[in-house]
Amino acid sequence: MYYLNEPTLPSTENYAQREAHASNLELKTVSINPDDTYTVQQAINAFGFGWFHVKLSLLVGLCWMADSMEMAILSIIGPALFCEWNVTKFQQASVTTIVFLGMMISSTFWTQLSNRYGRKSALTLFGVLLVLYSILSSVAPSYAWLLTLRGLVGFTIGCVPQSVTLYAEFLPTKHKGKCVVLMDWLSESARYHSNNGRNDKALKVLEQIAQNNKRHMLIGRLIADQEPNSTESFRSLLSPSLYRTTLLLWFIWLASAFCYYGLVLVTTELLVARNKERYPNECVTFMTSDFMDLLWITLSEFPGILLTIKVIKLFGKRKTIVLQYLVLVFCTFVLTTVSSRFSTSVTLFIARGAISGIFQAIYVYTPEIYPAALRSIGVSGCSVLARLGAMLTPFVAQVLMETSRVQAVSIYGFVGFLAAIACAFLPRESVGYH
Repeated sequence: MYYLNEPTLPSTENYAQREAHASNLELKTVSINPDDTYTVQQAINAFGFGWFHVKLSLLVGLCWMADSMEMAILSIIGPALFCEWNVTKFQQASVTTIVFLGMMISSTFWTQLSNRYGRKSALTLFGVLLVLYSILSSVAPSYAWLLTLRGLVGFTIGCVPQSVTLYAEFLPTKHKGKCVVLMDWLSESARYHSNNGRNDKALKVLEQIAQNNKRHMLIGRLIADQEPNSTESFRSLLSPSLYRTTLLLWFIWLASAFCYYGLVLVTTELLVARNKERYPNECVTFMTSDFMDLLWITLSEFPGILLTIKVIKLFGKRKTIVLQYLVLVFCTFVLTTVSSRFSTSVTLFIARGAISGIFQAIYVYTPEIYPAALRSIGVSGCSVLARLGAMLTPFVAQVLMETSRVQAVSIYGFVGFLAAIACAFLPRESVGYH
């Protein structure tokens, strides 16, 4: 996942005021203390965004590419299991749910492992285990074995968000909002080294960043950044001033994951249902034409994200999310009425583009709405709710879809409509800056 745009100031401020605010913020985060000391974040701010971060973006992107490929497999494995082992729809849905369950329960494990042994070590282990469990899944001898191995795949994928943590720890403050959008090349986080008393290693990483970005190394003594207490931070999310925002965001993240992964699974179900109508006496899965349709529908996420960037600049993040949810609701209504291959594919294309844009917009909005000390724990809490939404959606997109297409698709429209209302009650995104 990555962020799309910088946090914006209230619209009542003019351009000069916004520039002054940005300059003051940069001076506060880059300036060196009177005793000639500096923190990792101050050093990274001084080095700016350069070639080092371009390489880092590509490397971190590979982690999310692996995550996306595993999610794509979930959408086509169900029909294949039916033909191979004659599993029920409930069993097919369980294969999807177990992956997200593994992702949810492994979050704490990977966080603690990363804090103790480093982000790079955890991500390296993630890569090895993902390859191992994926290969074993392909040769699983029974449904029980497949369910177990897919659960382990989900447990492993739970490490992927650590790549975002690592990425964010290398980003200058003013670039975090718009950038958080080959493992042996990846450097360990300088912040991790510094917070664990290994300033010599932290300095080497900072020197590498300075050299790659063609900047001068800072002069002074490196000191550790102040880290907030996680327990106190979580309580603060439900404080009188934030509990309403937190609860709204939790529901919106749950709804976004529920609708996103639901559409992924619904796409497969609609394509397979079309094949069953053509070949009623055969056990059908995916055909070549289906893979092509699935490819084009999936590619809608690229224009969806790019269009989201443009719309955010015009209307802001909150209004953009509401607008995209309304587009999604309209598409779900259309899906209950159309039957032709072309109309279905076009509707799914628009719907997937809209929900992808929603996900990116909330990834931008959420860190901005919280104070700086609560941003990390705030996003983590929302991610847990997103996993819950993803765990629930297979029983609608696969189980209910078998008995009633209209009811299943309508549920996504109803949830999307509720999420649009919830978004309308969110505060302005500039709150997190003050």
